Amino acid sequence: MSKQIFGAQLSLRCCGTTFPEPMAGPCWQLYVAMSGLVSEWPTFTWPTGTEAPTLDQRQAALAYLGFVLDEGAEWEWEECTGPDYHPHPTRVLLLGSVKVRPLEEGVA
Repeated sequence: MSKQIFGAQLSLRCCGTTFPEPMAGPCWQLYVAMSGLVSEWPTFTWPTGTEAPTLDQRQAALAYLGFVLDEGAEWEWEECTGPDYHPHPTRVLLLGSVKVRPLEEGVA
């Protein structure tokens, strides 16, 4: 049996989201990058706010989406600047990423 490993990414959506549901204002969003259309990727969005989700909140969101951290995986963080097309001054963004795998049946 082959072990499927995917990348999960967590970012603060400074201007809200349009997918999977429209949200006005900043919110954190977690998604698991997979093959296929981006609109079909498993996605979890926290309510509007700028406080970063805790490790426990991130793990619960991943479990809700059907994933768990890969063995030995740890969150990696990167700072980058937001796109120039936003209607506000360029900001520094914090992006988190980690390797995940699908939950095995019976694991919670």
